[in-house]
This record gives sequence, structure tokens and C-alpha cells, in this order.
Amino acid sequence: MTYLIMLGGIFLGSILFMFIFIISKKSGKYYLAPIITILFSAMIVAYSLFFVGGFEGMAYLFVAVGFLFVSILGALFLPFLIRRREPRQLGKRDKISLLILPVIFFATIGIAIWAEQDYSIIYQTRVAPADTEGYKISTISEGRKAVTLLLGEEYVGTEVEVESVSERDSTEITLNFEDEVQDGKVPFIQISLKEINEPLTVQTADGQTFEQINGPPVN
Repeated sequence: MTYLIMLGGIFLGSILFMFIFIISKKSGKYYLAPIITILFSAMIVAYSLFFVGGFEGMAYLFVAVGFLFVSILGALFLPFLIRRREPRQLGKRDKISLLILPVIFFATIGIAIWAEQDYSIIYQTRVAPADTEGYKISTISEGRKAVTLLLGEEYVGTEVEVESVSERDSTEITLNFEDEVQDGKVPFIQISLKEINEPLTVQTADGQTFEQINGPPVN
């Protein structure tokens, strides 16, 4: 996931770099392309640290790294991209690019926001089967909730994946189990959620539900 976020930052940074580079043809100040791109990287870092913060802010930092990468690479290759240093008028292709690039830029951001997951996997490993099967809820940083799943003998040798998390009316976590490992252990997973809309349902893809375990939450 980290690499995908960084690749997204590189993609958006490349679009911004190309947009500024094309505009710079009229003034001949091509150095503005890497400078403005690195300034955007700095603004994303500031937004991540001072407005988002915590675990969620990490994603913005990876996006900023993508912009930084493009600005450095663009600065290195800038001499090879410049055909004529003197100012010149924009051609038809340049004008079309100036119309299309912002559309792609903002459409990509819109799609990313629309597809953004409100959950993340904090911890995933394999442990000995638990005596009591079910899930526990705890509160973690930034007020987020963590759902910790404990499994019994029935799930020995299986692997678990989060198939979906729905928050339309109430929160519903659907897990998919597959037989893959024969080590006498069960999967252990802890999922972070922005919030939980009661009633919470934790179930398998086959519709089997898990009950909440009473007692103090797991930290």
C-alpha cells in the first residue's frame, strides 16, 4: 500500500511538473517547474503534520515523497527537456495539454478520495488458538477504534484477509478465510477504524458472525 501511495504522488507530481513546464515556455523560466513541484511537496508535508497528524498523516507524507522525487528528477533532466531556452508561444499541443492535465490531476485526487479506505490493518500475525473466540474493541491514537479478532481451534491452519468494511448504516467487517498454513496456529488480526457505527458486525464471507468478548479492551 505504501508503494501505491508513493506512486500516486509521483503520478500527480509528474502532472504538475509537466503543467508548469509547458506554461514556462512563454517566459523561458523552465526552472519554475521543479521549484513549484518541490514547494507543493513541502505544502503537503505541512498539511500532514499540522492539519491531519497521527497515523492518517503518514499517507500524505508518502505522497509528498512522490512530489519530491519528481522535482529532483525533473531538475536533473531539465537541460535535456529544454529545446530552446528563449521564450516562445505555446503550440496547439501545448494548449490542449494545459486543458487536459488539470482534469487528470483533479480527477485522480477525486478518485483517490472516493476510493479511500476508512480502515487499516494495524497488526497481523499467527498465534496459538485462543480459549475464547470473538473480537474486542479498543481506542487508539487520534480517537480511532481498533477491532482485535481472537480465533479458536476451528481456524487452525487458515489465513485471514479483510474482504470489505461497510459503514453505510452500521459498521460491518467481512473477513475471508483460506486454508493455507499447517502450523497449528490461527491468524491474529487487529483492524483500525476511523469510527464504529453501532451495531458492529464482524463476520466471515460465509455469513458466520463473531461475538464481542466481554472484559477490558485490548490495547
